[in-house]
Amino acid sequence: MPLTHIGILHEDPAFLIVNKPTLLLSVPGRAEDNKDCLITRLQENGYPEARIVHRLDWETSGILVIARDPDSHRELSRQFQDRETGKTYIALCWGQPEADAGHIDLPLRYDPPNKPRHIVDHEQGKPAQTFWRVLERHAEHCRVELTPITGRSHQLRVHMLSIGHPLLGDRLYAHEAALAACPRLALHAARLEINHPQSGERLTFDCPAPF
Repeated sequence: MPLTHIGILHEDPAFLIVNKPTLLLSVPGRAEDNKDCLITRLQENGYPEARIVHRLDWETSGILVIARDPDSHRELSRQFQDRETGKTYIALCWGQPEADAGHIDLPLRYDPPNKPRHIVDHEQGKPAQTFWRVLERHAEHCRVELTPITGRSHQLRVHMLSIGHPLLGDRLYAHEAALAACPRLALHAARLEINHPQSGERLTFDCPAPF
């Protein structure tokens, strides 16, 4: 598959910053028909050394950092694990939050009977924290900035649902009206802050939301 729709936002000998389109897997899925993905497209189109460091959900678009050598991969992976990175998402959520900003601290776990959904579970869930802030208010939805402190699967989607404001276009978690309000999941990784894996310099990359 060609590189189409994958924007290379920044190229460094140690890493790439790319813009993942919506409806593209970050890594190959288990099934044969799920082999097409971002990392394979990069590897087959001029970046055979590309290594995945972190992932975005299939429906989520936006910034991913891709390592280009084993040492950079190790160091960037460590930064994500030790929460030294800064991640900012832009989303559209249903309804009107009462406050203009808030902090969600609810543990999450995978819900096998309803795969691939995740749920809040105070007994068995893993700790998860998200900060949110309203950027714009519209008639039926808001544009929000979401800053995850932890990196759990579906964290932003489930956290916003848990406070009564599911993300627009979310096929897994939105109710009918919120699902119909946007043709895609309205969640985009808009900013990423990392330390350069070799020099240690703090770097910030931006990629505006397409919605």
